[in-house]
Amino acid sequence: MVRKIKAKLVLRLREEGFSGRQIAAQGMSRHSVTAVIEAADREGVGWDDVADLDEAAVYARLFPGRGEHESVHAQPDWTSVHRELARVGVTLKLLHGEYVDRCRAEGSTAMGYDRFCKNYQQHVLISGAASRIGHKAGQSVEVDWSGPTMQLTDPVTGQQQRVYLFVATLPFSRYAFVEPARDMRQDTWLRAHVAMFDWFGGSVPRIVPDNLKTGVIKHPAEGEVVLNDAYRELAAHYSAAVLPGRVRKPKDKASVENTVAHVATWVIAGLRDRRFATLPELRAAINQRVEAYNREPFQKRAGSRLSVFEAEEKPLLRPLPAVAFEISRWVYGRRVQKNGHVVWEKNFYSVPYTRIGRSVDLRVTDTTLEVFTGHTRLTSHLLAPPGVFNQYRTHDADLPDGPRYRQWDAARVRQWAGRVGENTLTVVNRIFESVPVDEQGLDAALAVLRLTRRYSTERLEAACQTALASRVRSPRYAHLRPILETNQDHTGRQRPQTRPENGDGGPVGYVRGADYYGGAR
Repeated sequence: MVRKIKAKLVLRLREEGFSGRQIAAQGMSRHSVTAVIEAADREGVGWDDVADLDEAAVYARLFPGRGEHESVHAQPDWTSVHRELARVGVTLKLLHGEYVDRCRAEGSTAMGYDRFCKNYQQHVLISGAASRIGHKAGQSVEVDWSGPTMQLTDPVTGQQQRVYLFVATLPFSRYAFVEPARDMRQDTWLRAHVAMFDWFGGSVPRIVPDNLKTGVIKHPAEGEVVLNDAYRELAAHYSAAVLPGRVRKPKDKASVENTVAHVATWVIAGLRDRRFATLPELRAAINQRVEAYNREPFQKRAGSRLSVFEAEEKPLLRPLPAVAFEISRWVYGRRVQKNGHVVWEKNFYSVPYTRIGRSVDLRVTDTTLEVFTGHTRLTSHLLAPPGVFNQYRTHDADLPDGPRYRQWDAARVRQWAGRVGENTLTVVNRIFESVPVDEQGLDAALAVLRLTRRYSTERLEAACQTALASRVRSPRYAHLRPILETNQDHTGRQRPQTRPENGDGGPVGYVRGADYYGGAR
């Protein structure tokens, strides 16, 4: 089915003076906006011509015949199909066979079984009827957090800590998995999924969660579901799609809701008299109870959850990826500093110098940091160890000077000072001599040398000579800048008089006298 462009909206915004780029910013591609504008110019259609029409009519006027097609297959009576499915023993496979026989008798073209099933599902969605099709093996898994919780008890203090239970169910076999966790944060949610797939020994095409923020950012009544980036990555790693249940519609994941109730009885109530000090100890006890729950025979169905899973569903699961999924988190809108690095947890990681001053996105795992702009990865670094701060991780290729790039150190600062002049080198050496560690003097020394950005190297050298001739043992930026601003570094400039002309050694300055202060002026 062709996705129709919002042609009426484009024409209205165009009438209001919006440019094509500004219209595209409202949620449409620039190609689609250009197509609408060109079609309107070709057809001679303006906003006044379509103001009273709906979106479909405007689209049809600008793009006549586009997206319209008729199926070559004979269409069955879907209402009758839905009604027949309610009868005992009737399946879609049986109804499809009868439909094919009718088409052969009538000489019409019959659709295949797969299309027949999809069209029936579409009929159910449009009509709002409840589908009568049962769950298929190895197709989906439903996940949720359990409302009831458990506790860990400190054996020394007796203090209790709440433990949350992640619950997953394969709807076909009702085979269950339970994972305890100390919190319900995103990393915990993702790790629980990894443990779940390891427990099953395979993956499924569909993951059906609730609409919690660690998995689903937005689930509007109309429009596309917006997933958390990390959760979408996990699903893609296991070749699955996340299809969250509708908001406030627990029947969309009825299997896991039912399992949550059973977990309260089999796990929480079954372990109520035991005390656990560590999470691994609690996890081992929970696994034993879950295994017993999965072995329990069905009441209205032959076999148990375990037997149905082993015989019918496990062979249909997709194999797990060769490499385990690595948990990551995204940080958006980090600005690249002037030194070509981006900051993460008080450490610095280089980014290609062309991105200086712009914003980038970071994907952080347990071991690496990757830098992205949009969907393009710019660079990656090994993550600095925990507890390490102010460390630079730099790729030579990210910086304009390539392999010639070096971090500032005392030797490099002295080389720069030596190129300025002997007096400047003396000032820099005295700065380093005044601090116990060279790194503590780097900022002060560089501040002196960076005066050459505003003044010439000759003037800085002369200013250093003037400062060294004073009583200051170790001149700094605060001493040199006033000398340069007042031009005291110019050759031949006289210093202010320190003695009066009469040479009597009296105080220097102007004295107004008693007449001034007495009021006679």
